[in-house]
Amino acid sequence: MKTIKSLLTIAVTVISIFASQAQTSENPWAIAVGADLINLQGENVDSKLKFGAPALSLSRYIGSGFSIGAQYAMGNAENNGVDLDYRSLDGVLKYNLTEGDILPYLFAGYGMSKIGEDDNKDGIFPSTESGRTISGGIGVNFYLDDNFAINVSTSYRGTTEEDTYNHLQHIIGLSYNFGAGDADKDGVPDEKDTCPDVPGLKEFDGCPDTDGDGIPDNTDRCPEEAGTEALQGCPDRDGDGVADVDDACPDEAGTAAMNGCPDSDGDGVADNVDRCPQEAGDPENAGCPWADRDGDGVPDKDDQCPDEEGSVANNGCPDQPTALIDFINSDQNRFLFSASSSKLSAENRATLESLKALLLEYPNVTITAEGHASSDGSSAYNQKLSEQRAAALKDHLVSIGVDANRIETIGYGETKPIEDNNTVSGRKNNRRVEINRGAQLKIN
Repeated sequence: MKTIKSLLTIAVTVISIFASQAQTSENPWAIAVGADLINLQGENVDSKLKFGAPALSLSRYIGSGFSIGAQYAMGNAENNGVDLDYRSLDGVLKYNLTEGDILPYLFAGYGMSKIGEDDNKDGIFPSTESGRTISGGIGVNFYLDDNFAINVSTSYRGTTEEDTYNHLQHIIGLSYNFGAGDADKDGVPDEKDTCPDVPGLKEFDGCPDTDGDGIPDNTDRCPEEAGTEALQGCPDRDGDGVADVDDACPDEAGTAAMNGCPDSDGDGVADNVDRCPQEAGDPENAGCPWADRDGDGVPDKDDQCPDEEGSVANNGCPDQPTALIDFINSDQNRFLFSASSSKLSAENRATLESLKALLLEYPNVTITAEGHASSDGSSAYNQKLSEQRAAALKDHLVSIGVDANRIETIGYGETKPIEDNNTVSGRKNNRRVEINRGAQLKIN
């Protein structure tokens, strides 16, 4: 009896120690305490079912459904009306058939059984009443919560030794699972706790939710500020879809492309870094437009003629007056006069209409009209006459709509003949005004 009392005391103490720790059903260790019922089997055996206690076991889950452990049982047996003392000690291998709140399993064991009349012999398993035993059976755990389960099992225990009996052993008891550990004491075992060193919540696998936004701190980019799941737990004060932590302008609605800032002038430079936020400019110039003194649309930095209005195609310089140059290089660029006359002919007037159209096409171009004379008369007379002829051409162009400031005149007298003045035809062709091929075209 002293032995029974000692074992019961040990069992209660072990359970109390482990019960002080928070555990789950996945904890690998399990301890069980219960009662056993023994029924002897065999020839010349007349046995009734006898009740006894305690039945103690300790096991550990090793993976793939298998557990190993040890079981010790004390109880009573009966044969032909004689009460017998019963003890057993076995190593046990168990295999779980399923998982869940109801967990059936198979088990097999090997150990020692003692069945005898005398409880006072030396040793727990005296050789005269003990034998080696092989056992096999089935059991089921009914889980009450993550830790506790009601355990029921039955097994057949066989032996070939003369000093003991084949018998059935039925056990019913309570088991408790333990062993995973819970460093932060939050009720979530360390092996399942995503944040094992910080107390948290079961619904977040042991992690806290400091700001209470429903997003655990381990995945919350802003754990101290309530936010939304779409923004990984961060707030968005201006509602532009950019989290405040990433928003360069958290109080002004903007776009993700502009880091949460607006772009008021639409120039691709966010207002917070745009030196001219209300005026479209160039990103390379901090959002401001480049200077353009001549207003031709080509910024001064790229304008080869920054003070003359030109075109983009010509790098900011005026386009070359190609058609006017072609006119100057053609036979039309010769206005002939009668001897001692500065009066324009009808043919000259018609040609000047063509010249006028070209000058209007190129409004930035100025020309020089050069007057010439033949060698008839004195040099002084011919000089004056050449000047009058150039002036007559200019006056007519002005009268038909050409700006006078665009036309310069010069007279060369008889100093630049193009043909021999000793012939009639030569003198006729020398009496002329022309925009000389070598004359300078001024492009404003």
